[in-house]
Amino acid sequence: MTNEREKADLHEIIEGVQAQFRNVARIQRERAEITGRATVRKRVTVTVNADNKIIETKFGPDIEDLTYAEIAKAVTEAAQLASEEVARKVGELMSPFEEQRARLPSLSDLIEGMPDMRIPETIEAPLTPPAAREDSFADGAVARDKGSAATDSSW
Repeated sequence: MTNEREKADLHEIIEGVQAQFRNVARIQRERAEITGRATVRKRVTVTVNADNKIIETKFGPDIEDLTYAEIAKAVTEAAQLASEEVARKVGELMSPFEEQRARLPSLSDLIEGMPDMRIPETIEAPLTPPAAREDSFADGAVARDKGSAATDSSW
């Protein structure tokens, strides 16, 4: 009888995993449709997709009143704001899945002596341009490349 109960438990776990896979596939499809859009200075609008890739940039009337540096700054700011919108939407989409996943048993609950696996925390990438920051490397070295930028007047 114990063997039958174990088979039933295993079958239930497998069904749960398959349901999770179907849920992941649905979430991936829905995520692929997410976009974020932001307008800065009422003249620069940037749209990004769920991978935070710019898919559209539009300039409004009187864009010529801005300097190149102002336009560049507005495009960067709009792209960052649009990416924040994408992150919020993806978070809302993922929230029910994360809650459901948190209720699943861990590997150590299922298999005695099995260590739990953890996904490392995400490291946020800086929003400053490379030339404006000091990059640190694992060995302690610091790159201080303050080279030319696209906004240099020498262009």
